[in-house]
Amino acid sequence: MESRRGPLKSAVPSNVVSPVRRCSRTACGRPAVATLTYVYADSTAVLGPLATYAEPHCYDLCAEHSERLTAPRGWEVVRLADTSAPGRPSGDDLEALANAVREAARPQERAAEAGGSGPRSADPMEVARRGHLRVLRSPEN
Repeated sequence: MESRRGPLKSAVPSNVVSPVRRCSRTACGRPAVATLTYVYADSTAVLGPLATYAEPHCYDLCAEHSERLTAPRGWEVVRLADTSAPGRPSGDDLEALANAVREAARPQERAAEAGGSGPRSADPMEVARRGHLRVLRSPEN
């Protein structure tokens, strides 16, 4: 149906939904980074990492609103750390990586010293093998 002003636009919004979840605060269109849940029985507001799914009784908040969150008097705010974000590697992480590389290189060195047929020679601790998985004997036995 055409009018003098042009084609009529539908009053119903499009059913195309943005894949980015937005902040639940009124007039805030920033992307959500945290989810707020109220535990009424404990008078607690729990603010944690963005939930996997949007829940009807939870509120998604942007970074600014999650930082400025306050709870009513007598309520406690519990802020859960986001453990899914990769942290900066520490000295312990680098040392563990170096030790893992050294450990991976050892079976080849032992096979070469023993004059074995290569990295596939049997390990004295190996009891059984299924594909790439190995069953190892306990060092005490």
